[in-house]
Amino acid sequence: MADTVKATQTVIKKYANRRLYHTGTSTYVTLEDLATMVQNGEDFVVYDARTGDDITRSVLTQIIFEQENKAGAENLLPVAFLRQLIRFYGDSMRTMVPSFLEFSMANFAKDQDGLREKFAHSFGPAAFQNAIEQQVRANMNFFGDAMKMFTGFTPPAAGTNAPVVPAAASYAGGELDDLKRQMLEMQQRLEALAKK
Repeated sequence: MADTVKATQTVIKKYANRRLYHTGTSTYVTLEDLATMVQNGEDFVVYDARTGDDITRSVLTQIIFEQENKAGAENLLPVAFLRQLIRFYGDSMRTMVPSFLEFSMANFAKDQDGLREKFAHSFGPAAFQNAIEQQVRANMNFFGDAMKMFTGFTPPAAGTNAPVVPAAASYAGGELDDLKRQMLEMQQRLEALAKK
């Protein structure tokens, strides 16, 4: 367990009684405390105190769930996004989703301060919110286009509950080479977009 922890990471242990123990401060913490740590840029890893398993992902997911369910809070995750995300769990392209989301969030985080300042001074908070929504839509369109290029993926019409329909494909013979070529082209396009 300890050899996988980075020097900059705080270790949190979760006990059977659901209590979270901050080993750096020797105090018990709440999910709200962990959310604050994330917002402050503090890196941590959460281990199950009994088994030693890394449960960081499930704890972070629980924090998001708690934040989304706060009374009176503005929801961050649109319903259409959540539905699409759930659809990817059973899709053959699910392995690409984490990389795309990481890439999108990293670019958004890099640009957010400049965007916030520009729109706050020029147009006010409503214009900033509109620009953010447009950026999110552009990211999702970009991802849909990348999926279509790679597999013939056809996303459902906006606002519908229709299932995602992947194009029929067989990967026999030369089609595997075509698939590799398409994957390389997609990677080159992603890199080109990242440089813009």
